[in-house]
Amino acid sequence: MADGRTYLETDRLRLREFTTEDVEHIVELDSDPEVMRWINGGHPTPREVVVNEVLPAWLAYYARGPHYGFWAVEERATGRFVGWFHLRPERDGGDPREPELGYRFRREAWGKGYATEGSRALIDRAFEETDATRVWASTMVLNTGSQRVMEKAGLRHVRTFWGEWPEKIPGDEHGDVEYAITRDEWLASRGEPSA
Repeated sequence: MADGRTYLETDRLRLREFTTEDVEHIVELDSDPEVMRWINGGHPTPREVVVNEVLPAWLAYYARGPHYGFWAVEERATGRFVGWFHLRPERDGGDPREPELGYRFRREAWGKGYATEGSRALIDRAFEETDATRVWASTMVLNTGSQRVMEKAGLRHVRTFWGEWPEKIPGDEHGDVEYAITRDEWLASRGEPSA
């Protein structure tokens, strides 16, 4: 079992740092066509890509500081790996004060509220412990399950847009949606005055 340092705990989840021992967890997760449906049309991520590209990129985040990166998600009650979260600046030089929230879960963990629970905790942490001004997430228009998670986590619809995908994904002609919450909106949701 992986023994990465714990980053955050919620009522039911433990978010911990990934380790090299997590390769099989990622390979298994990315081998489910339903999990990958909205990512790349349902294709598995090859094991060699996980070993040589994905996991090294995720592990590199830990050297950059404690607040942004990728975290393995385990059920606290069982210790079972159920998926992952990321909270990170947008690739290609995005503003670190506007981190992107992302998540991917095993199908058996869908519908349990785990994505919402972890998203809320990461949003809180971003605003409480960093100088984040806005947290955002995006998904395809047809991925209504992910949109519900974003709404339940407190994000609101900002825009619908048509992004450029490296390969055609069924349904991408309908576009993508961006959801976000600003620091002022987050403070207001807690009954606190704006900064």
